[in-house]
Parts: sequence; structure tokens; C-alpha cells
Amino acid sequence: MKNRWAQGIPPRNFTWVLKDQLAVSERPGGYSRNHRRVRRHEEILWLRQEGFNRIVSLLPSTHNLHAYEELDVVSSHLPFARTDDPRTCLVPIFEALQKWLDAGERLLLHREELGDEVMGVIAGYLLWTKRLPSSNQAISVVEHLLERQMGPPGRELIAAYPSWVPSGNPST
Repeated sequence: MKNRWAQGIPPRNFTWVLKDQLAVSERPGGYSRNHRRVRRHEEILWLRQEGFNRIVSLLPSTHNLHAYEELDVVSSHLPFARTDDPRTCLVPIFEALQKWLDAGERLLLHREELGDEVMGVIAGYLLWTKRLPSSNQAISVVEHLLERQMGPPGRELIAAYPSWVPSGNPST
């Protein structure tokens, strides 16, 4: 029994966006009132066991960052609140993700829950890197990957595209 628990458990709604490179989930341990310290510990153990090099938090707060440090998992805090202007916030997030992926890191990106904002950020990232050619295709692909429809907050991020894309964005 100890070996099974020592391996941990996957975070809820864990989904690969780029196989073996970039994944998304809800915050390890759950969100707000549902957050459980023991579950957080088990999920971080699983992420470490699966070879994740970095956990990237988009939470406006610093929740969980201490837990990652305690378990020797590198984390980065790139706060993105619902009220933030995507024209100023998204490109630095995309640049950081790309830098870590180019360095061969395996990333988990999360917010409190795996909701519309994360869906919009991921769709925007796929557009920004030119992995997908259009907003409609990015929305469709992300909805298919996460098996849920993207709501207005995520679609509003994508509707702002290309206003938040400076000229010369990378082509990968």
C-alpha cells in the first residue's frame, strides 16, 4: 500500500496540451473550499514522479507555491487575473512557456480550476506559436482536448487576438 501512495495521484482534470511537454490541470489539491492538503501532497508527488520540471501557476495569489518548494518541485508564478488586460499579460506568459519548453522542460500549467481562462490562455498560446492558424481552430482544438465548451471569458481572450500579438512572434 505504501508504494502505491508514494507514487501519488494525478491532479484533477489533468490533460496534455503538447504530449510529454505541456499539460494543464486544476490547482494541485483542488480549488478554494475543496482544497485538501493531503491531496495536494499526493498530486505534487505524482507530478514529480512523472518527470515534470516546473509547475506554472497562473493564480493571482501565491497559493501552493510553498508546497512546491517543500517537495523540491520548481515552480513559477505568472499571475493572470480575470481583470488583467490580455494585451499586456499574455505575451510574457507565452514567452516564458516557450523559453522553458525550448529548454526541454516538462510543464504543468494551472489556475484554481481548469476553466475558461486557462482554456483561453492555452488557445492563445497555440495561436501565438503558430501551431494553429485561426482562432476558431484554436478554440475547437482546446475544447476537444479538455472535453468541455469554452465559455465567454476564454472566448474573450481569443477575440482580442491579434491585438495582443506583437509583430515578430515566434514560429515553432
